[in-house]
Amino acid sequence: MLTCIIRYHIDPTKKAQFETYARNWGQAIPRCGADLIGYYAPHEGSSTLAYGIYNIENLAEYEAYRARLAADPLGQENYAFAQSEKFLLREDRTFLKLCSTPHGDPK
Repeated sequence: MLTCIIRYHIDPTKKAQFETYARNWGQAIPRCGADLIGYYAPHEGSSTLAYGIYNIENLAEYEAYRARLAADPLGQENYAFAQSEKFLLREDRTFLKLCSTPHGDPK
């Protein structure tokens, strides 16, 4: 299992647009096959950093998921919304593998 963490740099004057974008992905991402953990908007501290986090089985499944997302009507609408509103200034993806399990006391 891989965790994809998307770090967004957003226009701080367009936080509401990012939140709409995040809610839309909250519907489309699970429907297209990824395990969405959530989208996070700035609250305190940085006013420009936001995150999207989801799990995917492997990189091959990621490629299939991205194709489904690109074909999804809400996915297409959300991509177009981001382009027209220009609230995303930068987007970086990192894939991480959990290595701290099991968590807690192994008694």
